[in-house]
Amino acid sequence: MADDASRLFLAEVRAFARDVVAPEAPAWARGRAVDPALFTRAAGIGLTSIEVPAAFGGLGLSFRAKVEACAILAAVDFGLAMALVNTHNVARRIVLSAPPDLARTLLPDLLSGTASACTALTEPGAGSDAAAMQCRAETVPGGWVLKGEKSWIVNARHARHSIVYAQCGEPGQGAGIAAFLVDLTDPAVTRYPVDSAIPQASIGTGGFRLDRCPVPDERLLLPAGTAFKAILEEINGARIYVAAMCCAMVSAALRIAQSYGETRQTFGKPLNQHASWREKLASCATALAAAWALVETAILATETRGDVRHLAAAAKVNAVGLAQRELPTLLHAMGAEGLRETYPFARHVGAAQIAALTDGSTAMLLDRLGRWDPTPINL
Repeated sequence: MADDASRLFLAEVRAFARDVVAPEAPAWARGRAVDPALFTRAAGIGLTSIEVPAAFGGLGLSFRAKVEACAILAAVDFGLAMALVNTHNVARRIVLSAPPDLARTLLPDLLSGTASACTALTEPGAGSDAAAMQCRAETVPGGWVLKGEKSWIVNARHARHSIVYAQCGEPGQGAGIAAFLVDLTDPAVTRYPVDSAIPQASIGTGGFRLDRCPVPDERLLLPAGTAFKAILEEINGARIYVAAMCCAMVSAALRIAQSYGETRQTFGKPLNQHASWREKLASCATALAAAWALVETAILATETRGDVRHLAAAAKVNAVGLAQRELPTLLHAMGAEGLRETYPFARHVGAAQIAALTDGSTAMLLDRLGRWDPTPINL
């Protein structure tokens, strides 16, 4: 059960999604960049500080609150939800792992929305296989230098700070990976946008090259031997909120279709009076209920510090599959009307494909789940 602080926060997120994000999202789908002032407004209600402790200027709310906030935003625009939660996650990691003086220097800009941040794991030749990364970190007096390239990174177009994962040992060894807080305004960093045929300007996808970029010792957030475990834990959390976001996109589309079916007349009666039309929506609602239940189970396991590896993977695979399958069905339930940009159907169809590739591809997760038996009772 959400506490009063969480309820008030989520009410503000709903109002922000409805009144601020929804009117702008169609233009982002056409490629227009997000106005930086919008990030400041989002930060003003706490979207970049949800899990950051109050002692550091954050809201000090729960993982559940973060998941629900992501879902509320994604129901309107998946890309913006991903952009904001990535800045938030970096702020939280800074609190957990940076020296207190450094944290108090960097956090105000992140928590106010005047600066954004990203986590850089993926490389041109290393995606879901994090241990295969080629970006290297070498020790120098007073710190490190990083050399390599990161690509397909949320917020990389505009982020000021990045948590960059780099190999300190031999290639292919997860134990050699460390995490560094990199200033992306450094001259040794060259960034570039990454575009695709699916327009999601609000997600800010890009990449950057590091040409012996200097990183002081104090910005080593996670040394080799600890970073790889942190990657896996944080990815589990990300899979849960991405699953919730996919469910939310389907929920939004289902509600729009249900409302449309009450008034759209065809063959002398409303659409929802046609059994064949209703059955499609009923099937979607049933599958959606199951997907939400799996997300809820994964959240509960996270809250109780249980083993969420398989639950998080299953929640994401199931919810992504739901979105990929049901969003086109719901669009077609609307007819050509569903293609109007005032509705989110086309944006959400594209976002579902992006979701399938984030935080571990569906193919990789299915390989893991093929060795999992989720039956909770002895047979």
